[in-house]
Amino acid sequence: MTIQQVLLLLLLWMWLPHPCHTEMLFRRTPDLRPRSFGGRALGNDGKTIHRQKRGWMWNQFFLLEEYTGSDYQYVGKLHSDQDKGDGSLKYILSGDGAGTLFIIDEKTGDIHATRRIDREEKAFYTLRAQAINRRTLRPVEPESEFVIKIHDINDNEPTFPEEVYTASVPEMSVVGTSVVQVTATDADDPSYGNSARIIYSILQGQPYFSVEPETGIIRTALPNMNRENREQYQVVIQAKDMGGQMGGLSGTTTVNITLTDVNDNPPRFPQSTIHLRIPESSPVGTAIGSVKATDADTGKNAEVEYRIIDGDGTDMFDIVTQKDTQEGIITVRKPLDYETRRLYTLKVEAENTHVDPRFYYLGPFKDTTIVKISVEDVDEPPVFSRSSYLFEVHEDIELGTIIGTVMARDPDSASSPIRFSLDRHTDLDRIFNIHSGNGSIYTSKPLDREISQWHNLSVIAAEINNPKDTTRVPVYVRILDVNDNAPQFAVFYDTFVCENARAGQLIQTISAVDKDDPLGGQKFFFSLAAVNPNFTVQDNEDNTARILTRRNGFSRHEISTYLLPVVISDNDYPIQSSTGTLTIRVCACDSRGNMQSCSAEALLLPAGLSTGALVAILLCIIILLVIVVLFAALKRQRKKEPLILSKEDIRDNIVSYNDEGGGEEDTQAFDIGTLRNPAAIEDKKLRRDIIPETLFVPRRTPSAPDNTDVRDFINQRLKEHDTDPSAPPYDSLATYAYEGNDSIAESLSSLESGTTEGDQNYDYLREWGPRFNKLAEMYGGGESDKDTS
Repeated sequence: MTIQQVLLLLLLWMWLPHPCHTEMLFRRTPDLRPRSFGGRALGNDGKTIHRQKRGWMWNQFFLLEEYTGSDYQYVGKLHSDQDKGDGSLKYILSGDGAGTLFIIDEKTGDIHATRRIDREEKAFYTLRAQAINRRTLRPVEPESEFVIKIHDINDNEPTFPEEVYTASVPEMSVVGTSVVQVTATDADDPSYGNSARIIYSILQGQPYFSVEPETGIIRTALPNMNRENREQYQVVIQAKDMGGQMGGLSGTTTVNITLTDVNDNPPRFPQSTIHLRIPESSPVGTAIGSVKATDADTGKNAEVEYRIIDGDGTDMFDIVTQKDTQEGIITVRKPLDYETRRLYTLKVEAENTHVDPRFYYLGPFKDTTIVKISVEDVDEPPVFSRSSYLFEVHEDIELGTIIGTVMARDPDSASSPIRFSLDRHTDLDRIFNIHSGNGSIYTSKPLDREISQWHNLSVIAAEINNPKDTTRVPVYVRILDVNDNAPQFAVFYDTFVCENARAGQLIQTISAVDKDDPLGGQKFFFSLAAVNPNFTVQDNEDNTARILTRRNGFSRHEISTYLLPVVISDNDYPIQSSTGTLTIRVCACDSRGNMQSCSAEALLLPAGLSTGALVAILLCIIILLVIVVLFAALKRQRKKEPLILSKEDIRDNIVSYNDEGGGEEDTQAFDIGTLRNPAAIEDKKLRRDIIPETLFVPRRTPSAPDNTDVRDFINQRLKEHDTDPSAPPYDSLATYAYEGNDSIAESLSSLESGTTEGDQNYDYLREWGPRFNKLAEMYGGGESDKDTS
């Protein structure tokens, strides 16, 4: 047997399935101490070949997934040629799942799997094995690596990524048209057996659709499927592994297939003749009615375009396609007249706008219908001969002059008479009037182009038999100009002449304006009303004129103002003129002709007293006045006397003192009894803090009753001070020392208290500081005296 045959047999044997394991030579880590092997061989060149001896070897392992036995699943056995069977070696396992999923017998080297293994979770495990001396714990063999491969079984059914698919295909498609492709996946190993080989079949949806077994492509199986007959189909596809053989696992999915629309149906009118009616008074653009052709298709395939192709009313009516409703709206194109024509006939065509050439054989994709339109008679309002009127009239016409006539008629066969009137909202000043019978418009007030050049009137025409039906027409009246206004100065001129002026000197340029508007434009002429020895007018012939002096020197002492009448006239017919008077003042000027002063009183001022000097004098006077006012105010403050302390007048005084007082035993500062008896202070006494200018007899005011509360007491005193003529004109502080009536709880003060001094302890007064030492000695001393006694 040759070497090639041996290798071929070895490969075939390695790929054969085994129940537990397959012998396999594992890759191992390099051995630093290689051992020699006694075998020899001769090479092709005659030299001796030595083979390196492996220190230890074991089988390659394969493990079947989904083991269902009760014991641990045996994987394989590790063995070293150094193992003498005396238990001196210890086998160690490390790597993927070592110690948990895979365990090894330290003495024998047997490997077991502790639980079921799923290949779909992990297809192989890489582990490392080593044999060590049990006593010295030193490795007797280098660490080697091996792989445990998991053999697949058919334990997974094919699955589709979607439970429900949605697809569409055009209607009328040929047999075999591709609809959609569905693909299932199998988690089993596709390289081992037929566990992952999937075959597709159709469980529901025949005979309309079919599926390719190998690819899962769904195709149409019937020709000319019509969406208008049936639109929705539900197809169930099965995917089965093991090549579709018995015992294979399967999965299903649902495909909802919709037939999409194509333009395979022409539009159709439901009626061959359509009748419509419209009043003759309908304005242009009025919608008369609509026509609609039905189309079994949808979307753009059902879009229809309408047109009028024939009839006796093609010039009177239009038809417009309404895109959202797919209707043809018939509208009025020209005004209708019942008396002229009462019936129109139209031929309307409806045609699809998107025609599919594949279905021309089903056409034509259009339809026609006859539309008859009847015009109804109505009582129409009057109709004017024009849509508007324009009249031109001169502004100087006499009152009652007719400026124009409007005409209207009744379009109905009855031909009722017409009554005309003016809308007074358009002629608030009542300048015009109209003859109600013949429509003649005449003036009722004078016209003035300069006030209003245009008048926009509105004339109303109504039938006498039916006044509610009215028609309006605009009438524009243009007022033509007549030369009835004289020219005037354009502005007011403030003219002056210098005292040192010379003859022929220009002192003013004047111009004029005219309210009239002649066709040839404005042209004015300037002249003097009479010969003036001082001034003259020179016309510039451009609607302006110059005022010139005729002599040298003017004096303000003699004449301070000159009046110069100037005549201004136009060149229109009739000629209008007016006289304007220029006021010319004589002023003092410098050498350059600049005005300095024009009043004659300015000559009386002393020479050299300029405007700056006058301002300085005025400021000094103001400062002196301010100083005098301040001095008077300070002097008045010094003359004020302080309030006089008076025991007699205790009503309106502020008592001030700097001593600490004697506490409650000090009764010299004021009369306590007075506070408790308001009646004791009713005697009016004169004010002593001011000196009254006039002495008045004191008035006796009624005393407050004993039961009057504090508020009434204060209000009474306030009223007395308000009406007291001897009260000072300045503000003062009035103190009302009135405690009010007795309280139910009686006084909280120690004055008139029923308790004895021995009942109270006044030691706390010493803690209040030096100011209360006197009180502390008075009350504290009394207690000590009492104790000693």
